[in-house]
This record gives sequence, C-alpha cells and structure tokens, in this order.
Amino acid sequence: MMGLNIHRDRLCLVQLGDEDRNVTLVQIEQGQKEAPNLKKLLEAAQLTKLFHYARTDIAWLKEWLGIIVAPVFCTKIASKIARTYSDKHGLKDLCKEVIGKELNKNQQSSDWGASIINDNQKQYAANDVLHLHELHKKLSLMLEREGKIDYLKKCCDFVAVLADLDSMGYSGVLEH
Repeated sequence: MMGLNIHRDRLCLVQLGDEDRNVTLVQIEQGQKEAPNLKKLLEAAQLTKLFHYARTDIAWLKEWLGIIVAPVFCTKIASKIARTYSDKHGLKDLCKEVIGKELNKNQQSSDWGASIINDNQKQYAANDVLHLHELHKKLSLMLEREGKIDYLKKCCDFVAVLADLDSMGYSGVLEH
C-alpha cells in the first residue's frame, strides 16, 4: 500500500507465495480497479489463502480490486491464540521465534507506487510471503496441541466482517 488510509492511499503491490517457495509479485497500476486472474485465485473456495494480518489485506483487496478473499488463515491471529506467552505477534518477531528466520524490514516504508520497484523492495516483498506456509504449519501444530484450532477457524471466518467494519470507519470496534 502507498500508505495506511484505505480511502486515500492506493494498493500498489500484491505478493503471492506457494508451498514450494515460489513468489510472484503483482504490481497494481495507478487507476487499476480490476485484476481478473488475481480475483479468480483469491476467491477460489477450495484454496485457503495465508496472510499475516489478513484483516488489513482483505479490506484493501476488496476496496481497490473488488476481491472477496475466502477462506483465509491469518498467522497474526494464529499467533495471538497459540502464543499467549508473548505480546510480539508481528511478522518479524513471529518468523524469528517460530521458524528461526530473520526478516529485514528496511524497505517497509519506501515508494511502492513507483513504476519500477527496486531489487531491495522485491526482496522485502517476497520475504513478507515466503515464510507464511512454514508459519502456518508450525502455528497449526501449536493450536492443535492446545485444542484451539477451532477458535482460530472461527476468527478467520470473521476477518472479512472486521475488514468491512474497518473500511467503514469502525476500526476500533473490537480493540481493547
């Protein structure tokens, strides 16, 4: 995203990663309002889509490209349910603790709206999805072990509702 305001800032890039660690970066052009192939993939009911902080990504995909993403698995929600011993649920901390991978977040605040993204941005963007499958497996095991996988499923099913509320300006509804 170009910024954090869904109604002002535009969606610039969508990162996709698969279990074989292949990553595809899809640039969203200024004014682009549709992405039919991306829509088909992200709306496929037989495929669970993995996100870290799905709430935000789902809202932005719906607002900017009209995509309704489901079903989803959110590693941030999974972390909050499985890792109650920690208050660090960001992707960088999660990768470091759960799978032993260090993430470089230096490009997080860079110009994602440029027509050409540089190699450092590409690496940063790839790293944001590269480890989601491994996190999914490890967090799922933790949740199964603790008997909490059903809570995660219910929360992930509810993410789209939260995303809609956020985009309507009700972002603090479930905050504590």
